[in-house]
Amino acid sequence: MTKKTRNWKSSHLVPAACIGTVLLATGTPVFGQADARLDKLEKENAALLKRLDSLEGMVQKEGLTPSAPPPFLVKSLSELQISGFVQASYFYNLANPKDGVSDAYLWNSQDKSFSLNKVKLTVASKPVASDKWDAGFKTSLMFGEDAPQLNTPGNNTSFNDVREAYVELNVPIGTGLNIKAGELISLLNYESGDGGAANVNFSQGNQWWFTGNGPSAGVQGTYNFTDKVGLTLRADNGLFQGPVDNNEGKAVSTSLNLKPTSNFWVNVYGFYDVQPADANTKGFGTIGGVQVTEKLGTGFEFDYFNFANGHNASDLWSIGGWVWYDFTPTLGVAFRGDYISSPDGVLGPAVRPGAGITTTDNNGNLASLTLTLNWKPMPNLKVQPEIRWDTTSYKNGLDGDQSRFIIGAGISYLF
Repeated sequence: MTKKTRNWKSSHLVPAACIGTVLLATGTPVFGQADARLDKLEKENAALLKRLDSLEGMVQKEGLTPSAPPPFLVKSLSELQISGFVQASYFYNLANPKDGVSDAYLWNSQDKSFSLNKVKLTVASKPVASDKWDAGFKTSLMFGEDAPQLNTPGNNTSFNDVREAYVELNVPIGTGLNIKAGELISLLNYESGDGGAANVNFSQGNQWWFTGNGPSAGVQGTYNFTDKVGLTLRADNGLFQGPVDNNEGKAVSTSLNLKPTSNFWVNVYGFYDVQPADANTKGFGTIGGVQVTEKLGTGFEFDYFNFANGHNASDLWSIGGWVWYDFTPTLGVAFRGDYISSPDGVLGPAVRPGAGITTTDNNGNLASLTLTLNWKPMPNLKVQPEIRWDTTSYKNGLDGDQSRFIIGAGISYLF
C-alpha cells in the first residue's frame, strides 16, 4: 500500500469516527422524541375521524344529504353522447312561382332564398345493454326552416322544437326486449327526416311526405329473435296526431325486420289507425336496401294506404327507388325516382298543410326524378349539388304548370 493511500484512509477515518460517536451518544433521545410525536399525531387523527363520523351521521339523520347515491346519477359528461348537424342551402325553381313558394315541395319553401334548413342537436345516454336490466334516453331537437314540417308540433307549442325524445329500457328476456316510450319517429319511411345530412339526396322525396307520417307519442317494443329476424310493435296517439292526442283514438303499427345477409335488409310493416267519426286509416308497406358492392348501393320503398271516413273510402299507393355510386371516398352520385297515385284525391289527413297541390281534380298522380352529387371534402362536411324534376297529372298542379325543374345545392356539417 502506498503512502498516499494510507494518508487518504487516515484523513477520512477520523471524521467518521467522530460522527459515529456523536450519533451513539445522542441517538436514543432523538428517536424517542420522534416516537412520541408519532403517537400524538395518531391520537389526534383518531379523534378527528371520530368527530367526522359523528357529523356525517347527524347530517344524514337530518336528511341534509342522501344516505346512498341517486340510482340514475349521471356520473360524468363522458357518459352522454352529443351529436347533430347544421344544414344550409340555396335552390331555384325554374318555373318561377308567382307567390315565391313551390307547391308540393317542402324544403326551401321560399324560392330563390338562402335557407337555414335544419339545426339538429341530439343528446343521448350511452347505448343500452341487451343482456341485463338497463335504461337510457335520447332527445333530438330540430330548428330551422324545415323544422315545422319535421317536428309535427300540433297545438302544443312546447313541442315545437322536439323531433324525437324517449326513455329506453332493456328487459333481459332472451336476446333482450327493447322498450321505448315517448315521442317516436315514423316506422314507414326509407328516407330520414334529417335530409341530406343522412340521405344520399338533399331534398326529401314525395313518399316521405305523402305516404309517411310525423312523430307521435307512444310506446314500442322490439325483440330480435336472431341477428337476422326482429319484430317491432308500437301503439301511439295516431299516425297524424303528433305528440299530444286530442281524442281517444289510437294507432297500432308493426314491423317485421329482416336482414338475410350483411348487405341486404328489409322491413315489412302494417298499420291500423282508428279515430272518432269513423275516420280510419290502414295499410302496409316495405322498405329495404341492398349494398351491391362496396361502392354501389340501392334502396326501395312501397306503401299502400286506405282512408275511410264513414261510407267513403279512397286508396293511395306509392313506389320509389334509390341508386348511388361512390367513385371515391369523397365523391359520389345518387339518383332517386318516386311515383305516387292519387296524393290529393284521397280522404283523410294524407296531405298535411303546406304541401298540397292546388287543383280541382279528384284523382291524379305525382312523380319526381332527382340527381344529386355527393362531395365530402372532409369527414364532417357534405356538399350536395342537386337537380330535381317534378311532374303531375293534375291540371296546373305545380304552380300553374304540370312539371318543373328545381336546381341548387345544400351543405351539411355533422358533429
